[in-house]
Amino acid sequence: MGDAYKNDGQSAYPLTKMNFVVTVDTIPGTAAFSEVTGIEATVDVIEFRQGNSGSLAPVKIPGLVKHGNVTLKMGYILSSAFKTWVMECVSETRGQIPRQSVTIELIDINSGAPNTLVSTAQGARQWTLKNAWVTKYTAPDLDAKNSDVAIESVEIAYEELIIPN
Repeated sequence: MGDAYKNDGQSAYPLTKMNFVVTVDTIPGTAAFSEVTGIEATVDVIEFRQGNSGSLAPVKIPGLVKHGNVTLKMGYILSSAFKTWVMECVSETRGQIPRQSVTIELIDINSGAPNTLVSTAQGARQWTLKNAWVTKYTAPDLDAKNSDVAIESVEIAYEELIIPN
């Protein structure tokens, strides 16, 4: 095999996506998730053309930045501080929606220490969702003929995404 397959500290393997931690500001403890999907940011394209332009093609300029919702899937648990936050967000009798910062961090399982964040000279490999709140809760499917783990999902809306470098 060539040098590209050696993990000698200078040419590293790509990061795996199967070990991660999700934390929510001001919520004690941890919630374990089996899947996190939908982290994205898009920039609207605004097309503009001056009436006296010599070109028939419009100029494209960047517009608003928009973020899709993030979906977290987890095995059903009886109670946790995270589930309390979910209930506060989707309750029919809620007051002001409790917004949080949600951080999704990759874990380096090769470091020898448990839960060591993957980091480089530029910083940890983590995505931060600012002003996040739960916009959708989906209960697990219930089927007496199936022995799968009960999976519930939570969809989170957010206003700003901090992307790892």
